[in-house]
Amino acid sequence: MIPFLTAAALVLQGGFPGTPVGSRPKVEIPWNRLYDEPEIHAHFERLEKAFPDLLRHEDIGKSVEGRVMRVYTLSDRSTGPDADKPAMWIDGNVHGNEVQGGETVLYTAWYLCENRAEPKVKELLDGSVFHLLPLVNPDGRAHWFQMAHDSSSSRTGVLPTDDDRDGRLDEDPPNDLDGDGHITQMRKFVPGRGTHRQDPDDPRVLVPVPANDEGRRGDWVMLGEEGIDDDGDGSVNEDEVGGYDMNRSWPSMWEPEHVQGGAGPYPLCWPETRAIARYVLAQPNLAALQSYHNAGGMILRGPGAEPFGEYEREDVRVFDEIGRTGEKMLPFYRYMVIWKDLYTVWGGFATWGYEGLGVISFTNELWNSEQLTGKPREGQGGSPGGFQRERLALDDKLLLGAGFVDWHPYEHPLYGAIEIGGFRKDTGRVPPSFMIEEMIARNALFALEHARNMPLVKIETAEVTDLGGGVKAIDVLFKNIHAIPTRTARAASQKIGTPDVFTCEGPGLTVLAGGFRTDRWRPEEMEIAEHEPARLLRERGIGSRGEVRVRWLVTGPATSAVVRWSGEKARDVEETVRL
Repeated sequence: MIPFLTAAALVLQGGFPGTPVGSRPKVEIPWNRLYDEPEIHAHFERLEKAFPDLLRHEDIGKSVEGRVMRVYTLSDRSTGPDADKPAMWIDGNVHGNEVQGGETVLYTAWYLCENRAEPKVKELLDGSVFHLLPLVNPDGRAHWFQMAHDSSSSRTGVLPTDDDRDGRLDEDPPNDLDGDGHITQMRKFVPGRGTHRQDPDDPRVLVPVPANDEGRRGDWVMLGEEGIDDDGDGSVNEDEVGGYDMNRSWPSMWEPEHVQGGAGPYPLCWPETRAIARYVLAQPNLAALQSYHNAGGMILRGPGAEPFGEYEREDVRVFDEIGRTGEKMLPFYRYMVIWKDLYTVWGGFATWGYEGLGVISFTNELWNSEQLTGKPREGQGGSPGGFQRERLALDDKLLLGAGFVDWHPYEHPLYGAIEIGGFRKDTGRVPPSFMIEEMIARNALFALEHARNMPLVKIETAEVTDLGGGVKAIDVLFKNIHAIPTRTARAASQKIGTPDVFTCEGPGLTVLAGGFRTDRWRPEEMEIAEHEPARLLRERGIGSRGEVRVRWLVTGPATSAVVRWSGEKARDVEETVRL
């Protein structure tokens, strides 16, 4: 017997905070794979049964094809009603092919439930609420899983759309010519008459032949994705299934189809976006928002379009703090402004979250090639075809070559003898199976870090001074100890939601005057309320880790007074002051 090995060392603890020894989750979910729409809901159902006091769901609507839009609410109701706590919205799979967002939302629920006894998680569950929608676009996800696609198709919703403006709907999509369940590429051998040549180090890779004065040509031409000219108009694959984009249909900076493809005829025109908007607008306590997309390794904030201008300076400081923390938590991710560092997005969801709701909102683009190669993008594939060679080499060594469909012959009705091959739909935009858990865990924990920054108000001091003549001054210092203000500068400037309320009351108490002190050292310097001095409104709320000093002048036979702060985005606080 080994003397230092005791029975206590073999006891398994509940929870799973991330350490690999001595813990076992109550609900085991394999995180090395991706799940179809019914499987995602089945895992949530298991969590609901295991943690009925924390997790429950509500169906908020249906997709175009009738799939359920299901929001899961996670909180500890024993510590107070949900409406009294700050709330966070987290969603995923906005685009059908951006599948790992659904797993990241599921992981967030699993992590919070399993680790409810951990002090940091308990604090979150005691004092906040999470509204989780794993599948914004259940139709697109179902099509991507069940039908032939490439990594980027099945992005949109599936309502038939006339993409090529010929009066017909979805009549020329890509075709799975070889029936392998993946839409790959087509190439044709045309000796001496092509635009590409085979890479000498890897014949699977075609390299463009540069323009030259000697007339040198390649032996191959690329013909695009697998497909045929279904509608006989001379073009291939120009009108695929669907065409509307649920991240282009939100009211903030919305533009019509001729400016922003996928926007639809008017904001919130799609049933999925309408259902989400109705639900979100019914949550005035919403203080944080996170949406998951793929790919590219980005932590994105608005504005989505340059004409909006810059966000309020005070709010940018909050965005910067959380975003830069995210860069430390998410290797090779970059904190970016959408229009400036990526591209213009009109009518985006996260931009509406801030611009329309006044909520600190992020979009994370999950996964990038740097995480697989372990080096920055600028160091990858400098030569023509270099990136493809590196990608294939890693596929060969890490996936046994399973991610690439080898080129093989096919007789095409238009092009004749061709070859079909290329990367499968589940490579490129999603990680290999052995890296899925790291990706979703890091991003889920970033969202929880965002949640920890939701406002938390404390009464720091409450002092009474006898001014003589039966009049007393009550001086109260209210503090928001977290980074997100009780009302963002955007909410204050646009009067989104209701102002914070500071009150002083008690039996037999008369409040003669009240106001916000403007000088820490001179209590007489204050903004006197013209009306209702016992109930002071503050449109600006309490800022990021800020404080507000309030003075009330009171009289009457009361022996005590109750001072209180209340607001939409944090739990109310009050204290009884002895007079």
